[in-house]
Amino acid sequence: MAIQISFGGEKRQEKPVVAVGIDLGTTNSLVAYVGPDGQPRVIGGEDGAMVPSVIAFDANGQLAAVGHKANAELLTHPERTIYSVKRMMGRSAHEIVHELGLLPFQVHTAPGSAAVRIEVAGQKLTPPELSAYVLRELKRRAEAHLGQVVDKAVITVPAYFNDAQRQATKDAGRLAGLDVLRIVNEPTAAALAYGLDKKPEGRIVVYDLGGGTFDVSILAMHEGMTEVLATGGDTHLGGDDFDRLLVETVAAQLESAGMPVNGDAEKLQRLRKACIELKIALSDAEHATVQAELVVGQRIELAFDRRDFEALIAPLVERTLAPCRQALRDSGLTVAELDEVLLVGGSTRIPLVRRKVQELFGKAPRGDIDPDQVVALGAAVQADIMTTGRRDMLLLDVTPLSLGMETVGDVVVKIINRNSSIPASATEEFTTSVDNQTGVVVHVLQGDRELVKDCRSLAKFVVPIEPLPAGLARVAVTFLIDANGILHVTAKDVRTGREKSIEVKPSYGLTDDEVLRMLEDAFDNAEGDLNNRMFLDAKNEAELILDATKRALLGPAGARLEPEEREEIDGAIAGLAAAVRTEQAEPVRKAQRRLNDATWRLAELSMAEALNAAVHDPQLATVLAQAPDPASVKPDHHGNRIK
Repeated sequence: MAIQISFGGEKRQEKPVVAVGIDLGTTNSLVAYVGPDGQPRVIGGEDGAMVPSVIAFDANGQLAAVGHKANAELLTHPERTIYSVKRMMGRSAHEIVHELGLLPFQVHTAPGSAAVRIEVAGQKLTPPELSAYVLRELKRRAEAHLGQVVDKAVITVPAYFNDAQRQATKDAGRLAGLDVLRIVNEPTAAALAYGLDKKPEGRIVVYDLGGGTFDVSILAMHEGMTEVLATGGDTHLGGDDFDRLLVETVAAQLESAGMPVNGDAEKLQRLRKACIELKIALSDAEHATVQAELVVGQRIELAFDRRDFEALIAPLVERTLAPCRQALRDSGLTVAELDEVLLVGGSTRIPLVRRKVQELFGKAPRGDIDPDQVVALGAAVQADIMTTGRRDMLLLDVTPLSLGMETVGDVVVKIINRNSSIPASATEEFTTSVDNQTGVVVHVLQGDRELVKDCRSLAKFVVPIEPLPAGLARVAVTFLIDANGILHVTAKDVRTGREKSIEVKPSYGLTDDEVLRMLEDAFDNAEGDLNNRMFLDAKNEAELILDATKRALLGPAGARLEPEEREEIDGAIAGLAAAVRTEQAEPVRKAQRRLNDATWRLAELSMAEALNAAVHDPQLATVLAQAPDPASVKPDHHGNRIK
C-alpha cells in the first residue's frame, strides 16, 4: 500500500518499499522481485538476466568489471579475475585444498585464522568482500529497473550451508548495502516459486544441483505451511566439478599430443571455457564438437561423445544420490508417498542427472520453470511475504547439522539435533567436574559426530560461576537458532543468575569490527572509487577507438589522406595516448573528442571503401534482393527494426 505523507501543505506519494530476492550462485547470480500483480519476475539487463559470479580487477587492484565483462577477463587476465567464490564462503583453506591447483588466482589463510583470503594485485580479500561486489551489481540492476533505492533483500543459500557459510553470506549482503531480511534455503525458495505453498497438501523433493553445491530437501505443504522434513547434500559438489573432470581429461589428451596446458593459467582458462561449451552442447546432442583457441591464432577442435562424458561424471552424479536416500530415511517417507520432484540448478539439464533422479524417486521430475531462475523467483516471493503480508504463509526450514557443546572427555552433547525445524530453541543444564571452579568454558560445536575433534568448532567463551564443590554448580545453556539459521547461545549460572550471551560468529566469518571497517572504507573511498570507475570506462573506450583508428590508417582509406590530415590524426592519437596516462576521465574524454573531429574524413573514406566492396559482392546482392520491403518493417520499443 502506498503511503501518503503531508509535507509543507502538499501531499507526495512515495513508492512502496520493494524487497528483492537474490540467488547468489557459484556460477551465476540473479535478482528478482514481485510485481504489483503479485507475480515474481527476474530482473534482466542488456546482457540477460544471469550475472556471472565473476569479479575482475585491474593491475592496481581496482575493480574493473563484474559479470559478463569480468568473464571475458578470465581469458586475458586470469590471475586477477575471481570466480567460484561461493565455494570458499565460510570455509578454511584446507577444506578447498584439492582444487587450489586449478585456480589461476592465489588463495591464502590469514595469519592467526583459518579464514580464506584471495590475493588480487597485492591486496587480500575475503570471500564475503568479493561476493559483495556481485551483490552490488544485482542491487544496481534492481534499482535501475524499479527506479528506486533497493536496500532490503532475501538471499538464498544451499540447505546444507552451515552456520559459518550462512554468516558469511549475511556479511556479504551487509557489505553490499543490503538489509538481509532472511537467509532462505534454496530448495524452499524453489517450492515457493512453483506455488506449491498454495496446495492444501503435498510432499515434495527438491533436487538442487548448481555450479558449486548440491542439496536435496524433502518438504511437506499443509494449509499454507511449508515445513522442511529433511535435508542433505554436499556444499562442495556441482557443475564446476564436472567441468574440472572434463578439463583434466582433455588436458591429458593434449599433453599426449604434445600440446601441454598445465601450468599455463591463460591456456587453462581458454580450455575451461571450451569444456563448459562442450558440456552444455552434450545436454542436447549425443556428440559435440567445439573449437578452442588455446593460443591466439591457433584453433583446435575438441570432440566428445555424450556416452563418454556420462561415464566420466557418473561417480559424481552417484554421489548426489546418497544424500537423497538419507533425506528420505530422515523424513520417514517412502518413495510412493512423494507427490512431486522438482529440479533446480543448471546442472540438472544434464540427461544423466535427470535419468538418475527419475530412477531413484520413481517419477518424472518437474523442470517447467527455468532451473536457473527458480530459486531467485522463490526468494522474491519470500521477500514479498515479509514486506507486504500479501500472502499468509508460515515457512519452517531446518538446521542441516546438529549443534551441541563439549563436555568432559572431549565428548559432544547435542542440544539441537539435525533436521530440527527453525526457528528452534533448546536448553540443557550442566554441572562442574572440579571443586571451586570460578568459570565454565562453553565450547559450541556443529556436526553429528560424537567427539569434539570430529566436529566443527563455532565458538568458545567462559561463563563466570560461584565457586562450589564439584557437581553442585548448575549452568543452563540455551541454544536459539533464528529464522536465518544463525545461532545464539546463552549460558547462565542458575544459582546467581549471572549469564553471558553471544551471537555465534564462526571463525571463518567476518567480525563486527571487520565489517564496520569495510563499510567505513567503502564510504570514505566512495568518491575515489567513482572516479576510478569513470576513468576505467573512458580508458576502455579510448583503447577501442585507438585500435580502430590505427587499423583504418593501415587500409586503403588511410593511403588516400592528405599529409596535413594524417598529421592532425597522428597528433590526436598521441594526445589520447597521453591523456590515458593521466588516469583521469575528463582529459581522456576531451582527447577522444579531438580524435573524433580529426578522423571525420578517414571515417568517410573507410565507409566508401566498405560500400564499394559490398556492391561488388555477389553473395550480398542475393541477400539484398531477398530483403523485405522497408515499409513492412516496424520499430519495436527498443528502437531495433523487426518485421
